[in-house]
Amino acid sequence: MLPPPAARWREAAAAAPHTHSRQTLDAARVLGLEVARARRERRWTVAALAERAGISPVTLRKVEKGDPTVALGTAFEVATLLGIHLFGADRDQLSALIDRGRDRLALLPARVREPAEGVHDDF
Repeated sequence: MLPPPAARWREAAAAAPHTHSRQTLDAARVLGLEVARARRERRWTVAALAERAGISPVTLRKVEKGDPTVALGTAFEVATLLGIHLFGADRDQLSALIDRGRDRLALLPARVREPAEGVHDDF
């Protein structure tokens, strides 16, 4: 008997090195290019921006190179310090997106469960 799908997924994920989709890599690269552009336009050094962001210069270089392993919050904080509008939205628009997301999430079930094995409801 096969283990449940979630267990199979966990086993496969543990066995294989993590890879990122092309879209994820492209999005990280776009953000990195925007960060590098904005930093240079402001004539800030890597060391100066890294200090403002509370990160190491090595981490900032990873953000600028579009490294998808950098923490999401770190990349967003660097972008915010440079005035880059995330999701193409300013602060007020982000608040509206948050409200809309919460409203949509409230309409969905709070929990998602694996379907029971052996249940066939196709009459």
